[in-house]
Amino acid sequence: MFAPGTGRPLIIGGSLLAALAVLTGAAVLPRTVALAVLLAAAGGVWLFLAVFFRDPERAAGEEIVAPADGRVREVGIAEGRLVISIFMNVTNVHVNRFPMDARVERVEEAGKGFRPAYRPDAAHNLRRSYQLSTSVGAVELVQMTGVLARRLVSFVRTGDDRKKGERLGMIVLGSRVDLNLPAERTYPVVVPGVQVRAGVTTIARVKT
Repeated sequence: MFAPGTGRPLIIGGSLLAALAVLTGAAVLPRTVALAVLLAAAGGVWLFLAVFFRDPERAAGEEIVAPADGRVREVGIAEGRLVISIFMNVTNVHVNRFPMDARVERVEEAGKGFRPAYRPDAAHNLRRSYQLSTSVGAVELVQMTGVLARRLVSFVRTGDDRKKGERLGMIVLGSRVDLNLPAERTYPVVVPGVQVRAGVTTIARVKT
């Protein structure tokens, strides 16, 4: 399965371009070696697009789950909120998911620039924040751009109700997702360096 509204057109377009490259190359360079190189290049283009826009079905994990695939880069407390930051690289699945059942209260954009997503000052990059109403109170999920990742895609809008693990959006070419939870209601169960899967890996639990 491919990411809704994004992957399919690019994969179809990439396949057509690959086919055109092969046909053109075969006409201009009929040699067997040249054709083999063109075929390999065309196949590589299609494979990259197919892998990049993949969107596998997943069963939601327990408690509060990761909103993104990738590596946990930070876990800490800031201004009364538990902050769990996840860095996505080019090979990760790029579709982001809801960490818990929620209603989308607001979707806002802020910031500017495209600094490397792993740097602390990347918090000032162009970003899109989702203000969510949940069973533990107000939760904020932030999609952040990076050097390569300059396109943020939303699959939801204000007023939408979604279940844990459902698709929220996508960051094209990876980057970073920050989840801000109420520190008085939740606690982390992951540490920096751990690899997580969106919608599946439990990253925090509710205090009892």
